[in-house]
Amino acid sequence: MADWDWARSVNPKDPTPLHAQLERSIRVAIGSRHLRPGDQLPTVRELAVALRINANTVARVYTHLERAGALETRRGVGTFVVDAPDSTHNQAAREAELRAIVTRALAEASARGFTAADLRRELQAITKGASS
Repeated sequence: MADWDWARSVNPKDPTPLHAQLERSIRVAIGSRHLRPGDQLPTVRELAVALRINANTVARVYTHLERAGALETRRGVGTFVVDAPDSTHNQAAREAELRAIVTRALAEASARGFTAADLRRELQAITKGASS
């Protein structure tokens, strides 16, 4: 899979949706500097074929990360890790990432029979315990 080790964590057998896995994988690769500013990502088609997932899924992730300010697409050239995200994009990306984390936690809790109130109560208890 070329030098796309960062994409190996995408697993079709994982219950997490493929788009969420791929987005997380790219964000982790950027955060860990495995993908650096200016690095070119594989084309949508290349990555889709390599991961054996639908090209629309890859395109959706690339578009979402572009809107979040992490990637930029240069028409006719490719998709690249952004050189220096401005603080507005960075803050928006962080808020979107936190929202995604909370959404996944809520979905998992709900699937196991817990309510949003149960999740909130446990989060508050953990937070209180951490500040003690």
